[in-house]
Amino acid sequence: MFDIALYEPEIPPNTGNIMRLCANTGCRLHLIHPLGFDLDEKKLRRAGLDYRDMANVLEHLDFNAFLHAMQGKRIFALSTKAQTVYSKATFNQGDVLLFGPETRGLPVDVLNQLTDARKLRLPMLANSRSLNLSNTVAVVVYEALRQQNFVGLS
Repeated sequence: MFDIALYEPEIPPNTGNIMRLCANTGCRLHLIHPLGFDLDEKKLRRAGLDYRDMANVLEHLDFNAFLHAMQGKRIFALSTKAQTVYSKATFNQGDVLLFGPETRGLPVDVLNQLTDARKLRLPMLANSRSLNLSNTVAVVVYEALRQQNFVGLS
């Protein structure tokens, strides 16, 4: 399937919702430290409805450790600053979908490590700041799954 990576996530309910998405789609979730919460936090458990045991969740000490673990994989980063709309990308099984923290998005130094073709955005109204992180992840994951004809899902 696909790897979903959250760079320094800050809001427990978003991560819990994404955990639940992973448990229901077979995607792996990568959490890149530092996290803005404790993984045992009540809000995380409530949002994830205890799906953590059903989701494949991996933690990485920092972004460099994450990059080392993802060697050889294609990484697509989602950013409001990107020019390419997510639906224009062609996703392959094993691709990594990288999302930034809720309040600030992916930092420039992370985005600069990727080609423009690997930086994607969701279309929004001109004066909008961004969509909720868990909603954005769901939209992109289901597009990637659709392109794979939902293989493995009933």
